[in-house]
Amino acid sequence: MNVISDIEKALGQLSDRKFQKVLWQSIFIAIALLLLSFFGITGLLNWLIPETITLPWLGELAVHGGLLSIASLITIFVLSFLMFPVATLIIGLFLEEISDAVEARYYPNLPAVKRQDLMPAMLDAFQFVGILILANIVALIAYVVVPIFALFIFWALNGYLMGREYFQLVAARRMGMKQASVLRKKYFSQIWIAGILVAIPLSIPIVNIIVPILGIAVFTHQFHRLNDRIRPSN
Repeated sequence: MNVISDIEKALGQLSDRKFQKVLWQSIFIAIALLLLSFFGITGLLNWLIPETITLPWLGELAVHGGLLSIASLITIFVLSFLMFPVATLIIGLFLEEISDAVEARYYPNLPAVKRQDLMPAMLDAFQFVGILILANIVALIAYVVVPIFALFIFWALNGYLMGREYFQLVAARRMGMKQASVLRKKYFSQIWIAGILVAIPLSIPIVNIIVPILGIAVFTHQFHRLNDRIRPSN
């Protein structure tokens, strides 16, 4: 299965210095943002939660410490799952660096591509993360209705979203957005399967941080493989 080969190549390059640079930069920024969020939220809760509450027949009860501890644990749990969208947002800004590293190693004879301006890249990254978060919030309904299939729905949904976004952006670097869209639609099922396989580690907190880098690398390989199929021979 060719997509397995794409994933193996991407995994084999995770130790690449350029990959490591992007990964550690993204982890550092993501952790810094989440820590700021954690201390900001817990600070707000510390201010909002009363020291004591008065209940009929029980009188005055000290609740501040217990409620704050519970709220802090919930905050940590939620923020751990936000590591992926935050890392996705940051790593999305380095998409060209990751694709360049893949092409330099496996496709060295390709011509250089025109660098994308930072602002469009930022807008693309914010838009994708917004769609990612919104789609997963809506999917919570499906998780409740059919909990036995929740994990498979999660993989299928995020695999579709990552395949659509990353393949399109990677392909657009080489052929423009319009042709990239045509190629993506032509090989929709293969791209979705690749996305699902890449999405599986998303269900593991912390490990999910590497998924955006892995996804960009996988779809860079897949783009070149699929594009070679339709490229006319001389």
